[in-house]
Amino acid sequence: MAKIIVVTSGKGGVGKTTTSASFATGLAARGHKTAVIDFDVGLRNLDLIMGVERRVVFDFVNVINGEATLKQALIKDKQLDTLYILAASQTRDKDALTQEGVERVLNELAQSFEYIICDSPAGIEKGAFMAMYFADEALVVTNPEVSSVRDSDRVLGILSSKSRKSEGGDGKVREHLVLTRYNPARVAKGEMLSVDDVKEILAIPLLGVIPESQSVLTSSNAGVPVIREENSDAGLAYQDLVARFVGEERTHRFLAAPRKGLLGKLFGSQ
Repeated sequence: MAKIIVVTSGKGGVGKTTTSASFATGLAARGHKTAVIDFDVGLRNLDLIMGVERRVVFDFVNVINGEATLKQALIKDKQLDTLYILAASQTRDKDALTQEGVERVLNELAQSFEYIICDSPAGIEKGAFMAMYFADEALVVTNPEVSSVRDSDRVLGILSSKSRKSEGGDGKVREHLVLTRYNPARVAKGEMLSVDDVKEILAIPLLGVIPESQSVLTSSNAGVPVIREENSDAGLAYQDLVARFVGEERTHRFLAAPRKGLLGKLFGSQ
């Protein structure tokens, strides 16, 4: 039976689409047949990060409206036969997503895929609600700053009260914390919340801590999910995150600032 996982947050720009792309790629690389859907109707960024923007002919809304079949709209990843992308529309508004239409597409995907990853838009408007409503599990992405954590807390309230699971009395959405753009040196200076601070506020299990890294931007610009950059801290952190999700034990890395060398200590370099 397919598992539907939403990647969500209350605040924009925290790394949801980066996380969706790397999470889906990581699951597919482990042999799990995975589909990732862009719910951000009107903007559309997932196809850019996945490197398939030139291959989009039909999109999510086309399938919902019966203007294309799901088979026509799904784009197979060039490197992984187990990974497929369903792009968002750039020309429609978010009202184009209907609950019945989204459910129909998810049910059809569930017949062929193990994991369906829903890349949610920011905020709590219709597109975000549609991405969250049908979820079995949620990756709640936040930065280590007060406004981002506060907005994520609001999203947790929606997941616990307005999802299909909660409405049907069928348990609750299983929640996972993903902390992005983490910089231990700035935490030590009091410029960012610590991992423990965020865990205490949100009170959900920590799945992964992604360090602040130039490789995230570089990979996005190149149309390559950063998890494929095996020499980058961020890529390794996403690999660890996927491993934990499928049940492997992995120690959290990148939580402490690198120790200064002798010259750094002598000359007080930052």
